[in-house]
Amino acid sequence: QVQLVESGGGLVQPGGSLRLSCAASGSIFRLNHLGWYRQAPGKQRELVASITRGGSTNYGDSVKGRFTISRDNAKSTVYLQMNSLKPEDTAVYYCTSGFTLTPDYWGQGTQVTVSS
Repeated sequence: QVQLVESGGGLVQPGGSLRLSCAASGSIFRLNHLGWYRQAPGKQRELVASITRGGSTNYGDSVKGRFTISRDNAKSTVYLQMNSLKPEDTAVYYCTSGFTLTPDYWGQGTQVTVSS
């Protein structure tokens, strides 16, 4: 059973930064594609960023140039560095893992609130 545990969420002012972390267990981490999704109240869940087992990255249009996804296979951890945060980035952020690009496993989510 794969477990994903996110951390690093919180309250930040507009223009600020946060780094989310997601620690994985129960799988061969380096073989998995990883991702971050988010869901804001009243909105559909959307892809924020993904990184393949080979290290190729992909970003949602709304976060390009501001967010960076990375992975540390030795620590079985995936990160999301979020800079220049905006109020519209407020959402619950979920970490995902899968053997294909479609997620097989989801974390429990971490709240990110951008507000002054």
